[in-house]
Amino acid sequence: EMSVLQVGKGDVFSSCLPKLDVKFLQRLWRILRILFPCWSSQNALMFLTLLGVALLEQLIIYQVGVVPSRFYEVLSDKSIEAFKGLAAYAVLLILMNSTLKSLDQYICSLLYVSWRRSLTESLHKAYFHGRVYYTLNVLRKDIDNPDQRISQDGERLCKQMSTMASRLLISPFTLAYYTYQCFTSTGWIGLVSIFGYFVVGTITNKVLMGPIVSTLVEQERLEGDFRYSEMEFWEKEEVLAHFSMAGKVEHERTGRCFQNLLNTQRSLMNKEFWLYIGVNTFDYLGGILSYIVIAIPIFTGVYDELSPGELSALVSRNAFVCIYLINCFTQLIDLSTTLSDVAGYTHRVGELREVMEAIIFKQCDYDPVSGDTYDFDSDREQHAGTSDTAFVLDHLSYKSPVSDELLVEDLSLRVSQGCHLLVVGNTGTGKTSLLRVLSHLWEACGGSVEVTTCFGPRGILFLPQKPYLTDGTLREQVIFPLKNIYPVSGTRCFMPFLLFPPQSGLLKRTGGLDEAVEWNWYDVLSPGEMQRLCFARLFYLQPKYAVLDEATSALTEEAEGQLYRACKQLGMTLVSLGHRSSLEKHHDCALRLCGGGRWLLTQLKEK
Repeated sequence: EMSVLQVGKGDVFSSCLPKLDVKFLQRLWRILRILFPCWSSQNALMFLTLLGVALLEQLIIYQVGVVPSRFYEVLSDKSIEAFKGLAAYAVLLILMNSTLKSLDQYICSLLYVSWRRSLTESLHKAYFHGRVYYTLNVLRKDIDNPDQRISQDGERLCKQMSTMASRLLISPFTLAYYTYQCFTSTGWIGLVSIFGYFVVGTITNKVLMGPIVSTLVEQERLEGDFRYSEMEFWEKEEVLAHFSMAGKVEHERTGRCFQNLLNTQRSLMNKEFWLYIGVNTFDYLGGILSYIVIAIPIFTGVYDELSPGELSALVSRNAFVCIYLINCFTQLIDLSTTLSDVAGYTHRVGELREVMEAIIFKQCDYDPVSGDTYDFDSDREQHAGTSDTAFVLDHLSYKSPVSDELLVEDLSLRVSQGCHLLVVGNTGTGKTSLLRVLSHLWEACGGSVEVTTCFGPRGILFLPQKPYLTDGTLREQVIFPLKNIYPVSGTRCFMPFLLFPPQSGLLKRTGGLDEAVEWNWYDVLSPGEMQRLCFARLFYLQPKYAVLDEATSALTEEAEGQLYRACKQLGMTLVSLGHRSSLEKHHDCALRLCGGGRWLLTQLKEK
């Protein structure tokens, strides 16, 4: 397969001030499509079950609500038998109501867990696709704290949506039913009064919610910055401990992040204060309004022919209908605080998804290992007829994403099988940057990079300057990035063990290749051991091309020579970056980067 990295400027993602608008609805709709991929999905079935439970719960609530009016009638008639039967009926309704309400809450909790799984898996799929994670965290500065958006904001979004799901789901049915009952009981005057009350409350809360959404988004950004500042200090604490004033300086820096967070939280609380006033005011006004609506037909003489007992029963029933209708509207108004949170988290998660989709659409990338299984034999057959060239650089120019100064200009080079290349140059001349361009981490600003061999096992494999160690056993370190170990023959079975003779003590410390360890590998292994471990990984995967960035800087020249000779014995073509003169004897040609865009390609020895 062939991939050409085209030259062009990166798309800059711009986001407007987050608020309750069409953009919010669009992002929410895209998220809902993830939560409900189809009508037969587990989430959709649970949601329909929740609807059925909520409807049944409302039927029971209505029966419970009209029970007091029946008690007025029974007590007016002084019928003890009817009273006993009605009391038993009321207890049964209460038990059923409590059971249904508990089931409602239980299904909402299940929905929260299921929604979080669906949303997080979708975000992870995009985040770990190709090199999206690298682009987001290193090259793109317009999206703050992607890890927080995935873990914390996604979790809170699902949590808030689950708390309001039942009420939103049942609201259309309860509003329609109790609107009809209210109209029957109080006429159009009462109905218009209640609906007018709701419209005024909705408009007021919409105005009060506007500033909250953007402030909430800012608060979450600062929360992520504060957490990152503490995590960064924790990762570098050993290095900083060598400086006597490091703790004080980092304390002040972290304190500034924390103070900015607190200031934003106070601003958010001030804005929410007025929203709470509006919500609570409409809650209590609703109770008074219900009695005003009930009083209108009474004072106009509509019920003059009824006896006091019948009037009491009627007032009780009408009061329940009006109060419950007002309560339905009040609950929707109360959801404004939850809705503002949902809007804030929706904007943060939706913005992240849009940026990741744009990166995926733009990137021309390879996924080194895309499946759970990997067959070395079939892979060898697949690549048997591939080109004997790994990279073709055609008038390539590149620079750092944060600088306008060219590191290398107009470089033309072909990396072919069997021709070992050494890249040298002073610090800052663009050696490691060249590898980033070759691996498509950075974009070229001129020319092109043509890749004719795939990345990964049996293709091109990079050993970065800073070794990457994953969690797991020693064997899992060796086979990374593969997930499983495969039955293979030849040197791949025993070559990794040659790097760990008994005197090294590593096997003894780990307790064996497959023993789980609880420590952090970076804390236990020395720099030399980490580099040896990376070479063990290289020998197991046996790529056709190995790109080594200062991969032996912590080893002796003798150990370096042993490792390079082993690579060549396994048929690898080497592209090395380094400063040691001892590296020259292991390579055929050298590319010297001279700075200011200048470069020089020389032959080291006759082939």
